[in-house]
Amino acid sequence: MKICVYGAGAIGALIAARLSASETAVSVIARGDTLQAIQQNGIALSEGGETHYYPVTTVSGPDNLGVQDLIIIAVKQPSMNQVIKQLKPLIGEHTHILLTINGVPWWFFDGLAGAPADRILQTIDPLGDLRDFIPSDQVIGCVVHLAASVLSPGVIQLNMGNNLIIGEPYGAPSEATLRLGKILENAGFEVGISHRIQQDIWYKLLGNMTINPFSALTRATADRILDDPLANQLCCKAMSEALEIGKLIGCTVEQTPEERNATTRKLGAFKTSMLQDIEAGRPLEYEALIGVVYEIAVKLGKEVPYIAALYGLIRQLNYSQQQTV
Repeated sequence: MKICVYGAGAIGALIAARLSASETAVSVIARGDTLQAIQQNGIALSEGGETHYYPVTTVSGPDNLGVQDLIIIAVKQPSMNQVIKQLKPLIGEHTHILLTINGVPWWFFDGLAGAPADRILQTIDPLGDLRDFIPSDQVIGCVVHLAASVLSPGVIQLNMGNNLIIGEPYGAPSEATLRLGKILENAGFEVGISHRIQQDIWYKLLGNMTINPFSALTRATADRILDDPLANQLCCKAMSEALEIGKLIGCTVEQTPEERNATTRKLGAFKTSMLQDIEAGRPLEYEALIGVVYEIAVKLGKEVPYIAALYGLIRQLNYSQQQTV
């Protein structure tokens, strides 16, 4: 089986290293210092107090790899559209593409009973053409419930969690998804097979759409946000709006905002991915986390003042950040 991981950040390199450790051949597309480090040393993965190096084939682009059976895309939303449009040499009729992105993907409305007539989400698919590059029936969605970080180029640390939920836009898993689940389990992940991957995406989104932008705006870790009654209340108000949207599109989540925040609080004093990005001067993946939620609300004719305020603030912060880079 030919497997390629596009992106050697924390999640992509973690998956590639685990696949290599399970004696599954894998190619990785990386760039810059990360490309050079992995070519020289393999991927270093630190977990359980031990660090091991795992060899992978590493290249700078897709042109010489040929058609793959599975492509795992592990880049953040600001880079996603450009990456998708570079994948043509890797995709054949039977290629499947696993997307480990945070937030709502462009194919979210495909196969969703409560979707509006207009399925294009312009905040993340401004030209409405991503389905032309990756047909939705070749997509396997992935919700990542773990935290990893890049210690240095090609050196990854697993911080907490070990769970991946995978599923297809149109519902019941195909043989390809079930086979992938076994491969990931053999690589050491706890894998859930979903029959409603959009609902799993929406559940994780409830926490990400509030804690992530709030942490970037305040430079506060998650525990400080949730321990502040006023900040916690604001997060709950925005989540309540998102829960109502979820009901309308068929992604009902049977958990209150307070319960969702209590689950997040158990994770302790962690820096969200958006806080790490703001500290590193990187573009923020706010559109897939909250911009798209606002867009869906507009499509449905729903007023969402708390989501709108948080979205407006975080996109201005992203603008200011990019002006100073």
